[in-house]
Amino acid sequence: MSEPHIRDNEWWVCPYNNAPEVAAARQLPPKVEIHDATLRDGEQTPGIVMDVADKVAIAEKLAEVGVERIEAGMPAVSDMDFTAIKEISRLGLKSKIFSFARAVTGDIDKALECGCHGVIVEVPIGWPKLKYQFKWTWEDVLRKSVEVVNYARKRGLYVVYFPYDTTRAREEDLTNLLTRLMQEAPPDSIGVVDTMGCALPEAIKYMVRWVKRITDLPVEVHTHNDFGMAVATELAGVEAGASCVHSCANGLGERTGNAALEELMVALHVLYGYDKQYRLDKLPELGALVSRISGVPIAANKPILGSKNFTRESGIGVDLVVKEPLAMFGTHPALTGRAGDVVLGKKSGKASITYTLEKLGLPVPDDAAVNEMLRQVKDQGIAKRGLVTDEEFRAIAESVVAVKA
Repeated sequence: MSEPHIRDNEWWVCPYNNAPEVAAARQLPPKVEIHDATLRDGEQTPGIVMDVADKVAIAEKLAEVGVERIEAGMPAVSDMDFTAIKEISRLGLKSKIFSFARAVTGDIDKALECGCHGVIVEVPIGWPKLKYQFKWTWEDVLRKSVEVVNYARKRGLYVVYFPYDTTRAREEDLTNLLTRLMQEAPPDSIGVVDTMGCALPEAIKYMVRWVKRITDLPVEVHTHNDFGMAVATELAGVEAGASCVHSCANGLGERTGNAALEELMVALHVLYGYDKQYRLDKLPELGALVSRISGVPIAANKPILGSKNFTRESGIGVDLVVKEPLAMFGTHPALTGRAGDVVLGKKSGKASITYTLEKLGLPVPDDAAVNEMLRQVKDQGIAKRGLVTDEEFRAIAESVVAVKA
């Protein structure tokens, strides 16, 4: 693992990310895997329904991008989900295939029948969940967990114990549950689950270290984005030693969504120096596929995937957008399969006019003509309260040249 803040034609990020005082506070694990839950948690976005073909297509693209683990769904939900998981398992993808399961042995049997490598065994532990929704104690949770965890492990499944709403658990409940679980039915790893997206990054660090101290097992982090910090909190978990982060493509998920797969991938590689074999250039293809299937458009300014991320309207430095992109952006557009672009509007300058003329294959006239084109571009951008299209600019340029002639 390396930590350069500059890599030629790929990125130029903050050098202080690796300042000794900053790096010393980290307990980064040797490797970090991504567990993607688009096909389960992503589909739980209200109104989204994915059929078998949809799920197979997304799974294939997730594997192509390089996701280590794919949570293919919850077979108990419907026959369609069961079939989809079974079909995905049969593909022989490089990604490990997991299913989501309740703490009932029947769900484990379904995971085995689907050919899964592992299961996410969900149980509630957040105090609001226990108090108001289930009317359970931590002893009830333990009792329901032991048989299922042991049952799954004895049948060769990798078991992630997933006490959801972890970040709202009472300290004594979580400590007692995990302590007894390790005595009676140790799983393969433990999830710290911020179901309501309400934990600060430092709180996630604290909880990852706490869970590791109790269990001495690998810890996974699963967060939601209610306060806009899902990716930040998962990366904080990595800094505390979590070796697996959960995601959804395009940041899909209930309410405000889950930690976005594409943001985690780029951050782990670029900001933390994990030399992952991810196909970052394929992320736009994955994003477009998931957006089409889900019916949820990608915001123009969404990190990594937004259509305007590498677009410049302001006239200052527009020539660098193409010639030296790292002067204008933290990552080179090509790193994630993109290209820089210059658009015209109210905020354009003369360099933008010259650039667009050259792009469209039009002759660059004298300075007076360029100034007149710029004036008309600004006026039109203000009048339409938006950008001037290439076709509109071509008309402006041709009319200016005609008048000058």
